[in-house]
Amino acid sequence: MSEVAHIPVFPLSILPLPGELVPLHIFEPRYRQLLHDAEVNDVSFGIYFSHESNEQKIGSLMKLESIIKRYPGGETDIIVRCEDIFSLDMLLRTYKTKLYPGGHVRFWNVEVNAFPDHELYDLFLHYLKLRNITQHFNVFNLFQVANELNLDLGDRYKFLTTPEDRREAFLLNRMKFQVHILEQEERSKDNFHLN
Repeated sequence: MSEVAHIPVFPLSILPLPGELVPLHIFEPRYRQLLHDAEVNDVSFGIYFSHESNEQKIGSLMKLESIIKRYPGGETDIIVRCEDIFSLDMLLRTYKTKLYPGGHVRFWNVEVNAFPDHELYDLFLHYLKLRNITQHFNVFNLFQVANELNLDLGDRYKFLTTPEDRREAFLLNRMKFQVHILEQEERSKDNFHLN
């Protein structure tokens, strides 16, 4: 983990994974100010996973990807991208002289180029085929696999807090379960057509 950094923080009950694109609707004045700083000064910010299960106090480092729509009342729809994960040392009511919160964090410097072994890779291709997803990358990292699985909050948290050398096994178990469900759905369709 890196040294302590001081960043803007946006507490939310979501936990984006590295590489994930997340839509946000910005309406509170303090977060409109944060959006302005992200847009004008290229400021990254943290989404702190505000949930009682977050015993390890982790969050996601986000970067503004695009602005989708600006509303007359000052609200905005945006897309942000997760660039890293962090551990929160301290949450502060305000960041420097701003309206929005800040925090002292330690970046994980996540290795996004960790690629799955053949078993997970082949199973993932099978999973994509079962879901009729034909447009995809030829090479996937572990976070792309995790993002495609649409893990719930509990599984996202478990995935991130699992030691790196066991994350692939975690995804393999979840993938096998998803594939089993999809194959059952396919079989039930066939049975239905036979009757």
